[in-house]
Amino acid sequence: MTRKSRRMRGGASGGLEYLYGLHPIEEALRARRRELHRLLIRRGPSRSELEPAVGMAREQGVPVQQADLEELARLAGSGEANLQGVLLEAGPLPQLRTIRELCCTADAPDRGRRFVVLDGVEDPQNVGAIARVADAAGASGLVLGRDRSPPLSPALARASAGAIEWLPVARVANLVRALSELKSEGFWLLGAHPEGEASVFELPDRLLRGDLVVVLGAEGRGLRPSVVKQLDHPVRIPMRGRVGSMNVATAGSVVLFELLRRSSAEA
Repeated sequence: MTRKSRRMRGGASGGLEYLYGLHPIEEALRARRRELHRLLIRRGPSRSELEPAVGMAREQGVPVQQADLEELARLAGSGEANLQGVLLEAGPLPQLRTIRELCCTADAPDRGRRFVVLDGVEDPQNVGAIARVADAAGASGLVLGRDRSPPLSPALARASAGAIEWLPVARVANLVRALSELKSEGFWLLGAHPEGEASVFELPDRLLRGDLVVVLGAEGRGLRPSVVKQLDHPVRIPMRGRVGSMNVATAGSVVLFELLRRSSAEA
């Protein structure tokens, strides 16, 4: 694949990012959704754990260069301990601009599409962890607001273990309007809400078939009232401990894997 064709496939241009960590780099090379400029590896003897990334880069015509560890840390803006001796210089990850684009882009498996919508989740570590869970549970896409959500940065890519390289992301101006548009596209909206009347484990199977959206809110603040009004099924996660809340990525794991369990049982 030529450099020109990589740019066209990536769908984004401008700016450079330095991905670090073996998993995010390998997934970026596999997915090929970004512009790929060069792979930088720590100067010194070859290391076996870097061979897959180096091999993929060379197969795609991406230059492989050596650099001192201090230079890698300077480019990445990260501590040397986080780098694992390798950086990928690349363009930004492309993002979709409308719900319609996301619906047309996302895979549509037999059990129906699953989108995850984040309302005010601003910590890139949390968004990355949710992207990792969403990909593992078979979600078809992620929706973020333009405000109160982080950029798809190298830190977020690392937190997702590279899952964000594969998961289509739509960044929309108005999240409430986006939820309304998803309803018009035939999606049912399910949101994790501590005051939901039903437990996620008690919802009838018939309500979990077809295209579904899982809406998750920021820790502490939760879902905004305007978002809750859009939900078809506000559901709570039953808890028996003394602490009445859980990390948003953990809550997303519970809901998404319950949906996966239900759909797998029906298959």
